[in-house]
Amino acid sequence: MADMLELRNISKLYGRNYANKNISLTVKSGEVHCLLGENGAGKSTLMNVLYGLTKPDSGEIFIDGSEVSILSPRDAIRYGIGMVHQHFMLIPAMTVVDNIILSMDESSGLILNQKKIAKRIREIAGKYGFEVDPFMKVSDLSVGQQQRVEIIKAIYHDCRLLILDEPTAVLTPRETEELYAIIERFRKENKSVIFISHKLHEVMHVSDVISVLRNGECIATLNKEETDEASLAACMVGKEVSFTVEKEKAHPGEAVLEVSGLSTKGKKGNLAVDDLSLTVHSGEIYGVAGVDGNGQAELIETITGLVKSESGKVRILGHDMTNRTPGEILDQGISHIPADRQSTGILMHESLEKNLTLYDYRNPEYRKGIFMDWKKAKKQAEDMVEKYGVKTPGLSLNIEYLSGGNQQKAVVARELEKKPELLIAAHPTRGVDIGAIEFIHGEIVKARDQGCAVLLISTELDEIMALSDRIGVIYDGRIIGEMDREEATVEKIGMLMAGMEENERKAV
Repeated sequence: MADMLELRNISKLYGRNYANKNISLTVKSGEVHCLLGENGAGKSTLMNVLYGLTKPDSGEIFIDGSEVSILSPRDAIRYGIGMVHQHFMLIPAMTVVDNIILSMDESSGLILNQKKIAKRIREIAGKYGFEVDPFMKVSDLSVGQQQRVEIIKAIYHDCRLLILDEPTAVLTPRETEELYAIIERFRKENKSVIFISHKLHEVMHVSDVISVLRNGECIATLNKEETDEASLAACMVGKEVSFTVEKEKAHPGEAVLEVSGLSTKGKKGNLAVDDLSLTVHSGEIYGVAGVDGNGQAELIETITGLVKSESGKVRILGHDMTNRTPGEILDQGISHIPADRQSTGILMHESLEKNLTLYDYRNPEYRKGIFMDWKKAKKQAEDMVEKYGVKTPGLSLNIEYLSGGNQQKAVVARELEKKPELLIAAHPTRGVDIGAIEFIHGEIVKARDQGCAVLLISTELDEIMALSDRIGVIYDGRIIGEMDREEATVEKIGMLMAGMEENERKAV
């Protein structure tokens, strides 16, 4: 295979800190090249340089053996480079075909044939084995479908090298498998993919070659056959990483959260939560396993007061909190790590410090009379940044400029440091690196050991199995099976996740 791309000694400085330092790598035609590294390791910065979004301080880029200058995404597209960002670059209020038209340059002409473009969109989708309606609004598409629109946009412009930045962070397991099939088809056409990730199992599944970045430098480039997950993890974080969660046997106490007969409508008017009941005790982690979209989001929103239930009860510490306001519910000693950190977890246009100290204005410990004790609040924020390993140039930086994983660490830090009675954790390690996963899991277990009741919602079965003391499986808005962790097997949970209830499983 020929070298489609070569990066030589790429460096990018922000102030005195290197985001990239003398990074060199090559990508051959027909190769899937994974960029693996922790959040803040420099993966996205390097790809932003390649895609013309960031200008490097030094280094050269070669395409098919010739040095090129890429000063903008239009330059990158002209050289056959496409990029699907972690946060999609689509206009939700517009249709798929209109989003494609917006991505075209002046050379496409002033008069564009919408029907012809829509036909081409369908051809691309069909070729890669999925369906997209060109005339649907982007806002009406699932996250997985929106990602496919981004891929279509790149392929429409004759992309030969596709950059995928953390592409599975927002996908269901089934959508992830469909993405793998698209990548495999791309590879068979002798086109190349740069796959940015920190998930070891998917890197080992999808890649041909793996480059590991740490603190802005390329530590190693390896063929997949030469390595394994444990070696990659150690390379990523600079030390050996444990894949097991160390925890003692739980000692559950009183019921902290009691959900009985709860029903809640979804956005489309259907019953997303349907007569659901569960109980979580102090000192235990209750894991809710299930394929995304089976009512998990609506269950959390109902418990936390973000949406109203149709029927049923939510009791917290013995108090009826059904359909109470989010503020009233938080006052019961509740912490909430939301599934979508950017819409409900953080204030995107505010500083990291303000996001970390969001609740402090209600805490007498951080007040001087009627005024905030800003010095004390800032010290608390600094301690959280250090303890939870949030990588940032400073507390005053707007949180929107941090990587997704570092945003997640900030949310987890703020919610756990409240020392809650009940922690509702939805996908608590979504988008964070292996070292941070180990730490966050440890902190959740520590909270449990201090008497916190933990309701854990995750589509990562490994996470459910590793952390939970009891497991409930949600399907079509109901808990259809419940078991102690000792009784749980992947096969048993998997069948329940597919909707097969106890009597059906016994008959198989």
